[in-house]
Amino acid sequence: MSERYLELCLRLGRHIDGLVDAYYGPAEVKERVDAEDLRDPAALIQDAGSLLAEADADWLGAQLLGLETVARKLAGEDVSYEDEVERCYGVRPAWVPEERFEAAHRELDEALPGKGSLAERYQVWREQDVLDGDALAGIFDAILEDVRERTQALFGLPEGESVEVEYVTDEPWAAFNYYQGGLRSRVAVNTETALIPDFVFELATHEAYPGHHTEHAWKEQVHVVEGGRLEESALMVGTPSSLVSEGIASLAHEILLGDEVERVVAEHVEGTGVPYDAEVSRRVNEAIKPFAYVGGNIALLVHTRGGSVEDAIEYSMKWSLRSRKRAEQSVRFITDPLWRSYVTTYAAGYDLCKSWVGGDPVRFKRLLTEQLTPTDLTELPTSHRNS
Repeated sequence: MSERYLELCLRLGRHIDGLVDAYYGPAEVKERVDAEDLRDPAALIQDAGSLLAEADADWLGAQLLGLETVARKLAGEDVSYEDEVERCYGVRPAWVPEERFEAAHRELDEALPGKGSLAERYQVWREQDVLDGDALAGIFDAILEDVRERTQALFGLPEGESVEVEYVTDEPWAAFNYYQGGLRSRVAVNTETALIPDFVFELATHEAYPGHHTEHAWKEQVHVVEGGRLEESALMVGTPSSLVSEGIASLAHEILLGDEVERVVAEHVEGTGVPYDAEVSRRVNEAIKPFAYVGGNIALLVHTRGGSVEDAIEYSMKWSLRSRKRAEQSVRFITDPLWRSYVTTYAAGYDLCKSWVGGDPVRFKRLLTEQLTPTDLTELPTSHRNS
């Protein structure tokens, strides 16, 4: 069944560029699929359904439900946005009241120094004192080494894992982890994004330690190398594992350092000439947490409420206080056919993982090593229920 699952993943990936986030399974399987004629989407629906009927594990069944939904959309079936998100990622999207953003604006207004409108002051804080060039590379490398050591001490790392960093432009994201198998990742950082010290630190933890790279390396070691379960060797967009993965990565900096994040960032920035106020950053970072839900509302606005791209850009500028350039970049991602439902994974994944982990490093290690589903993460331990 493992090879049939990998074949389904790769066959869908030939139709949809980017659907296969990474593949490090048997080369002969990929060579065989690449040499085939494109398989008809209707046949791919049947393949997914057949595998789903045979699936003997919750994780695999959840993955296959997502892939079957991808195949149905590929075949032209009319799948509502809410159903697409729920079937692919294991959660149903819901509109977040703007009152939460209004409260965030009030807290942010008190935290930010300077003159001008709230949006102007936030954009100055978010985009003015940036790291770039040699300073960016030096700081990112130093932070990466620091968080790797902390991750090793807290969670352990598979022997032989490694991360390579490259700097890119003209991408809709700030950074991306390209997992390559063999316990190796290539992390691309988009230098066109305003990379202030806090964001640089978050990217290092999100994409590498103890985020995406750490998760993929541990799951390759545990499930593929030691367990012989090849399904893990195809990392697929459009499946619940993506939501769990984004939840792990979004929680990474908190579980690693807790309330010490800004203090550690200040230590790394010292001597670079880039101004950094740890206390202001702490208050701002706390205030803007609800901004994580703006993207989900934008997706619902466009995909269920008939909003236009311009409506979406204006919504982003109003509630997340982005510049127009940043808002356009965000909406470009949310309106992309592949990524439109993926936007849900960030906030929902973070909420599920944070609640399930409850600050316990042992439970976070389980996220890194076990094939857990969003449904699994709704089942809180007794100590969490009673707290």
